[in-house]
Amino acid sequence: MQQDALIAAPEPARIKRVARVLIDSSVPHLDRLFDYEVPASMEQQAVPGIRVKVPFGPQQLAGFIVEILQDHATPMKLRPLAKIVSDQVALYPEVVAAASDIAARYAGTLWDVVRSAVPARAAKVEREELPTTAPVLPQGPNQLELYEHGPQALEAWATGKTLRAVATWAPNVDGFWPKFLLDACRPVLERGKRVLLIVPDARDLKILGGYLDEEYGAESYARLQADDGPTPRYRNYLRAIGGKVQIVIGTRSAALCHVPDLELMIVWQDGDQSHREQRAPYQHSREVALLRSAQADISLLIAAPSRSVEAQRLVATEWAIELKLPRGLLRAHTARVVATTNDFELERDPMLARARIPSVAWREATKALESGPVLVQVARTGFVPAVSCQDCRMLARCTICQGPLHIAGKQSHVACRWCGEQFHDYRCQNCGSPRIRAASIGAERTAEELGLAFPKVAVISSTGAKPVEKVPGKPALIVATPGVEPIAEGGYSAVLLLDADKMLAHDSLRNAEEVLARWFTAASMANSDGVVVLTGNPSPAGASLVRYDPSSFAERELAERREVGLPPAVRSAVISGPGAQRLIAALDVPTRARVHIHGPTVTDGPPIEHRYVLFFSYADGHEVTTALRHLRSSMSAAKDPLVNIAIDPDSVL
Repeated sequence: MQQDALIAAPEPARIKRVARVLIDSSVPHLDRLFDYEVPASMEQQAVPGIRVKVPFGPQQLAGFIVEILQDHATPMKLRPLAKIVSDQVALYPEVVAAASDIAARYAGTLWDVVRSAVPARAAKVEREELPTTAPVLPQGPNQLELYEHGPQALEAWATGKTLRAVATWAPNVDGFWPKFLLDACRPVLERGKRVLLIVPDARDLKILGGYLDEEYGAESYARLQADDGPTPRYRNYLRAIGGKVQIVIGTRSAALCHVPDLELMIVWQDGDQSHREQRAPYQHSREVALLRSAQADISLLIAAPSRSVEAQRLVATEWAIELKLPRGLLRAHTARVVATTNDFELERDPMLARARIPSVAWREATKALESGPVLVQVARTGFVPAVSCQDCRMLARCTICQGPLHIAGKQSHVACRWCGEQFHDYRCQNCGSPRIRAASIGAERTAEELGLAFPKVAVISSTGAKPVEKVPGKPALIVATPGVEPIAEGGYSAVLLLDADKMLAHDSLRNAEEVLARWFTAASMANSDGVVVLTGNPSPAGASLVRYDPSSFAERELAERREVGLPPAVRSAVISGPGAQRLIAALDVPTRARVHIHGPTVTDGPPIEHRYVLFFSYADGHEVTTALRHLRSSMSAAKDPLVNIAIDPDSVL
């Protein structure tokens, strides 16, 4: 009877060739590879990295072959591949490995990472014959030789050694910032190897591309940017992965691009929020570059006029060396910085700190306009973006929708920014006063005021809605909001940084760091004989600008965050959505892992959502993100309420 009960299990079927496919799906519980039989008719074409169509339930899904298994034994009956979409290898093994680690770090799905790295296919481009071009490299001294540890970095990159560095770029040494980045690339390019440069946004990419067009030739590089359209983007992608060029530039999606013989990655302005992917899993291009650098032993340079706290942490832990100009050279090449709140100026004018455009700013602007343009950086766009009561100072709100009130122009009435309702005789809801005042002055109102004060000088306004790229090096007043300051030929004679107090007043963990970065970006546009005037009350950020020492502020911020246990001294996660409460209740991490859970914060419904903030150490990071990832996957399979997980977001507070 026992022998009769022992029924031999069926022998696993052996299949000659099996393709493991990453399917086009962001569903968490489908985040794995699926096996398909390779039909005999596709044996020659089916190789890792190509695009395919596969049957999945009642439908066909797109995907990539990640791996081919030979003579594979499986107890399951496998369905065959439906179609090979293209013979072009588009997804490479090292990209899959890096994307897998990124998905694990950010508790996301592999497909979500891969789709941001590999652009959509343009079939006709694959039939084109793409030429191979090499840049004609300039000769002459390299400005990095002037930086502390610069010769060490250049020697390492010239000999193929891996070296990681964080650089504080100083203006007016030898050209604009693209020249600095390409000087860093020269030792690698001279040996025939390749470089990858990542910038925050389309504006910076255009500036970098314009420099390469003039100095290296329009065909010397590949540019990866979604705004170029599917066909040009895919063409440049094939040039990059095919080794047709030595220089690849792009925005955040290019950080995972496969580049043969890649020896140096550069991330410019890593503190800019544009470096973070806007779709799940919200990876940051700096962290992608760090991971690729460690995984594939690639040199890395993080550079900016300022210093992010994350970059300072790399220096503090000696993971990267620091490149900066000696103080003597720095003072010789940077503009003089004047704070309107220094003791001398306050003694001359006690009301200086309260004035939006203090007398010292007027004096410096008047003097600078004799020789060149003056940049005026303001916090907000618009005419009067916000109004308040003249008597009780309460912000004016719409009586219909409670939206903020503003004045759109000189001839406009007070109106609601949300519903558009106009108020011809508005009265304060708090005290009933009919008198209003400007709570904030926008770029348009500032331009009007300056036009009246300097009637013989041209006034140019540059905002996000109407950006200006370049201005000539002749006297003019340029009023700009942060991020869209035009480039001036020969640099600005003066830079006025207005609304400092309003910029620093935002309640955010990273606000001071981000504001300081905007100030340094604007200050770097002044020529070495120019002056930078900072208005507002004294602050640590302002003191750092006056000393022209962004690393000291970043070091201070890092020390304070270590003391109170805030990022980037620790890692963080924000859990939100209808299923957040259920996920936190089921979260199980090792007892030794120190996970501090704060919350919930309940959002205004309906529907009611909960938000939790988690803090944990770098040592526990893998276990925590793995637990979050697996839990969300199981909740997805059970069709539980949706939950959103953001790991190491730009701001948790």
